[in-house]
Amino acid sequence: MTVDTLVRIDIDKTVLDVIKDTAQEGWEDPFYVVDLGDIVHKYNLWKDLIPRAHPYYAVKCNDCPIVLDLLAALGSGFDCASKREIDAVLKSGASSSSIIYANPCKAGSFIAYAASMGVDVMTFDNELELQKIKKLFPQARMVLRIRVDDSKSICQLGMKFGCYEQHVPSLLRVAKDLEINVIGVSFHVGSGCQDTHAYAMALETSARVFALAKTLGFDFTFLDIGGGFPGFKEDVILFKEIASVINEKLDRYFPAASGVEIIAEPGRYFTASAFTLCTNIIAKRELSFPNEDTMYYVNDGLYGSFNCLIFDHAVITPLAYQMKPSSENKLQKSSIWGPTCDGMDCILKTCYLPSLNMGDWIIFENMGAYTISAASNFNGFEKPILKFILPLSMKSLFNFLKK
Repeated sequence: MTVDTLVRIDIDKTVLDVIKDTAQEGWEDPFYVVDLGDIVHKYNLWKDLIPRAHPYYAVKCNDCPIVLDLLAALGSGFDCASKREIDAVLKSGASSSSIIYANPCKAGSFIAYAASMGVDVMTFDNELELQKIKKLFPQARMVLRIRVDDSKSICQLGMKFGCYEQHVPSLLRVAKDLEINVIGVSFHVGSGCQDTHAYAMALETSARVFALAKTLGFDFTFLDIGGGFPGFKEDVILFKEIASVINEKLDRYFPAASGVEIIAEPGRYFTASAFTLCTNIIAKRELSFPNEDTMYYVNDGLYGSFNCLIFDHAVITPLAYQMKPSSENKLQKSSIWGPTCDGMDCILKTCYLPSLNMGDWIIFENMGAYTISAASNFNGFEKPILKFILPLSMKSLFNFLKK
């Protein structure tokens, strides 16, 4: 992908600079401001705080090509779950060896495609998946997905994926009988995990599975600690606490001398805070009955970026940007609605905003995770465009991307 022919990246502008410039140009369509410098900062912070676990970005979180290009340039690996995601990563310039096909239940045609592209590390959690692998890709290096406690996470995955610990012996015996190469263990504590203890317990379970596998003749050398890492601007302290727990457990159960390769699958950690969504007020209704309320209609909604309210249980905070700032800043009870004809397209039923006019903007921070990747064009409304910024101190990285 050639960056400079497809997108514009503004050097040394802030998010607010871009919002002001775009608004003053008379632009009215929704747009994102994407701070690529924030992603670089997150990558460097990860390498500082969890140096032994190499990040494999979860593409499902946000498949923006520029984000993939940037992470590939930084040296990230990638967690893919489908043929299309594998294609997107390979187009970014990443190698097939930097991909884990982390979907325990895969279509046969996708397994064959992964084999053809040299993507040979993939997860499983059941016997029938092993039989598919034996038939379609017997040379694959398989990673056993185990079930761990995800009860403290925003989005729980355990009910769908993961082998119970007590079922591990029988499943590994099947792998042994089929002569499948099982190289290690993966787990996922759930998306948006707020509990450091969940990672500690999952690593302890993984250590037991490693020991059990050894008694069955396997020599595990690979550990995938999954995702769930927080990514909002205000989550730095929580992430540092999680990192501390992970490091302590890795040193205890998987010391560097063991030679175990360790990866993780951060998604929202990298992209959540980098994306700021700007929506334009396209209509307004002021009600006096049954309650005094101002209804604002904006040009993105539940069928677009705000699908995160349904699928990701997101909590959002609206920020007002007035084209003509007023001295009257009294907050009024308000609601915010999307642009479609669906009566369910309500972004916030109750919030408090200053008095705004059509043409003003309502802005939402921390909108880079599970938003545009699941958005649709329902009712004919296009997805927001992306406007990128990069600090002057990182300009050399932009030049590298252009190559």
